[in-house]
Amino acid sequence: MVAAMPPPLDPATLLNFTPADRHVLDAVRTGAAALSLVGSAFIVLCYLLFKELHKFSFKLVFFLALSDMLCSFFSIVGDPSNGFFCYAHDYSAQFFCVASFLWTTTIAFTLHRTVVKHKTDVEEFGSIFHLYVWGTSLAMSILRTIGSDYGRPGIGCWIQPASTGKVAHLITFYGPLWSAILYNGFTYYQVNRMLNNATRMAVVLGDRSNQLDMRADRKAVNRWGYFPLILIGSWAFATINRIYGFLYPGHKIFWLSFLDVGFAGLMGLFNSIAYGLNSSVRRAIAERLELWIPERVRKAFPTFSRQRDIQPENELVSLIVEGQK
Repeated sequence: MVAAMPPPLDPATLLNFTPADRHVLDAVRTGAAALSLVGSAFIVLCYLLFKELHKFSFKLVFFLALSDMLCSFFSIVGDPSNGFFCYAHDYSAQFFCVASFLWTTTIAFTLHRTVVKHKTDVEEFGSIFHLYVWGTSLAMSILRTIGSDYGRPGIGCWIQPASTGKVAHLITFYGPLWSAILYNGFTYYQVNRMLNNATRMAVVLGDRSNQLDMRADRKAVNRWGYFPLILIGSWAFATINRIYGFLYPGHKIFWLSFLDVGFAGLMGLFNSIAYGLNSSVRRAIAERLELWIPERVRKAFPTFSRQRDIQPENELVSLIVEGQK
């Protein structure tokens, strides 16, 4: 079985490289996707095991991690010699990768509605989020079949000999990606501007307690602000590579493809670190480990005690939503 390539890199692109180059690209792709699979699975497992994480904000992170996990899994498996597995691989990889982009926009929307608009009804959007994410992902996966030749035995599953197939890929995959990047970036800008104005007002009024609250909010927002950067960092080389391949078909750059598959494959790992490994998760893990680690060992590692005793950080959405219950 020859592993199929993930959506960013057109399988037909591989035909322009030597067997040694293809082997390197496949190894990099598999290794990056495996790291993302492990990181995302860890966040999914934490959510399932720790009931204290079952807050609305972290539920969105759970579905993001779940999408990343399945995107990474289907980016690894595949069999170009079997038409059915080609369909299953490419539809699934496309579907869950696009879903990952869209879940980040639901988190940005929740943050904006809670912090900027001061609304506490974000949980009411749960079903709408699911319809938006899964429905859009399904539509993009179906539309991508335009101009595509599935199931042909060869080096990869998703072979698109016609220019219409390449255009469809740009629209259905990179369209949602860069729309998510622009929306998340704009949302973070508005939230950051609102906190800046609130902080300046607190300083002018001499409101010490409000200043401390703003600092806590800013700490949380700074972590949320990594998300647009993660999407940009993960997919910038893939976007450049795809556009270059569209403009200059038949001429591929190995180092650009190397960076393409490497960074794109690590998106799930980056998301799991930025979104999932907050103080609430670390504290939940420390409390469970306390049941198994002897006290003399815990005393020997003061870092462990600090993680156990730390209070959950102000995560904005969670605090405001829970405050209304």
